[in-house]
Amino acid sequence: MGNILVGTCSWTDPALVGSGWYPSSARGAEGRLRYYAGRFGLVEVDSTYYGLPSTRNSRLWAERTPDGFVFDVKAFSLLTGHSTRVGSLPAQLRPAGATAGARVRAGALGPAAVEEVWRRFAGALEPLRAAGRLGAVLMQFPPSLRPGPGAEAFLEQCLGRASALGWRTAVEFRDPRWYAPEHRADTADLAKRHGAALVAVDTARGLPASVPPVAAATAPQLSVVRFHGRSPHWGTGSKEDSYRHRYTGEELAEWVPRIRALAERTDRVHVLFNNCCGDAAVRAAEAMSELLG
Repeated sequence: MGNILVGTCSWTDPALVGSGWYPSSARGAEGRLRYYAGRFGLVEVDSTYYGLPSTRNSRLWAERTPDGFVFDVKAFSLLTGHSTRVGSLPAQLRPAGATAGARVRAGALGPAAVEEVWRRFAGALEPLRAAGRLGAVLMQFPPSLRPGPGAEAFLEQCLGRASALGWRTAVEFRDPRWYAPEHRADTADLAKRHGAALVAVDTARGLPASVPPVAAATAPQLSVVRFHGRSPHWGTGSKEDSYRHRYTGEELAEWVPRIRALAERTDRVHVLFNNCCGDAAVRAAEAMSELLG
């Protein structure tokens, strides 16, 4: 496969841990990560979307994985325009009187608080970056971010900030209009201006929230493909319902020519499975590795 790395969007998901994929010898956080890293060269850290990561964890992840293994890290929700649970913010940055379960967006916190969140997020990733283990920072934007001047200004701000930090970035949109024929070229150009990989996405087809399978190489260093499964509840059901899917060989084979085409145009391709239902993601990653091998 050469420059293609395949992995999953978590190695700690409770459904995966309970599926029996990990042997009894792979105990605890360290044992599971070492076992996973012995079988795949890539993983996405999903937990950093829900809460700020820690420098300690980043250092441990680097220490517990072999040379060449990389972590893609999902940006904290507040930084990409999502509503964020107040309880996930540092105590001193929480709005006065807000309960831990309440949700807040960056505009309600003020520039100084948002700047501090950026500083903490970047600082926590430094051990991974310094060890050469940081692959890409995934900036996944919410369905409410639709093509237009306001959205482009926000994207310029986010991607410009990430570029200044020296990160490789990947951008994923959840509103399918970004990938529609009338916006597709502009979306790719926006990613290219910042050297960001425009994420190619696999979801169920024909639903209002379905993202078309557009695979465009927008950065010379990296392309990213994320498989979310083909659940009929995509975009409407619970997280478990939306991502419950076991890929067939035929469904995976559809993507092999696209992935190989990306590999011819970029230095590295990251292929990640996010169909988090038991061991469905790791089994799909294993099968895709064989197809590409």
